[in-house]
Amino acid sequence: MIQTYFGLSKPPFGEQDIALLPHQQEILDTLLVHCRQGGLCLLLGEPGSGKSTIKQALQKHDEKNLIAPVVARSLHTHLNTLRILCEAFGVDYFTDVFKCEKSLIEEALRLKRHGKMIAPIIDDAHFMPMDCLRRLRLMFEDFPKNHNLILIGQPTLMSTLSLTVHEDIKSRVTYSVLLHKLAPDDLQAFILDQLDRAGLGHNAFTEAALALVVRSAQGSIRAARNLCISALIEAVRDQTRTVDIGQVNRVLIQPHWRANDDLSQP
Repeated sequence: MIQTYFGLSKPPFGEQDIALLPHQQEILDTLLVHCRQGGLCLLLGEPGSGKSTIKQALQKHDEKNLIAPVVARSLHTHLNTLRILCEAFGVDYFTDVFKCEKSLIEEALRLKRHGKMIAPIIDDAHFMPMDCLRRLRLMFEDFPKNHNLILIGQPTLMSTLSLTVHEDIKSRVTYSVLLHKLAPDDLQAFILDQLDRAGLGHNAFTEAALALVVRSAQGSIRAARNLCISALIEAVRDQTRTVDIGQVNRVLIQPHWRANDDLSQP
């Protein structure tokens, strides 16, 4: 809808076309170093802080030499998690845990002989039961030192790992980073960069509309993206090529954008 109306070759704010910000690139470079020497890394941050962007960049970094399977359903049991990993690595799945782990370890050794690195990613790791995470960590101990197990989650994951009972996992962490939400100037630069990538001029948003988007997103990349897309949809509905404060406000009155205290108001 937006792409057709504005005559664009690709949709704006596409999730596959988000460039890394400088601090995200630094994190990616560090994760890649740990892929070469063996690691257990924590990528932490509140929703919308840019964790998914780094995850996607890692998956696409060097698809021939870096294998980065993602376990996105972290509430699964250990056996189901192994099944997801078996599918990702292209090895046979067995209902026997020992056979599954043996197949995965053998595949990791084979990949090492071919000079490939492995970066298994557990997304939303703060939801994963600690017993399942502990069993995975023990399995990865038998992997060659060409792998980096990356746990992506919210800051509560660090609080959980800080408990004495989980010291065996925390003590093996080789790198951890906490992503913060963006400052207003950085968030505005992100939005303008996305307009450039889509072929939209900066005047697609008035200064007042852009300032309102930045203020309302409160540093969240995801919130800024969703708000910009919704405002552009409102511009299409109004048959205008410039998003003004009116279109942004029409999005912001929707219940999911309003503060909880405002929901009781008529």
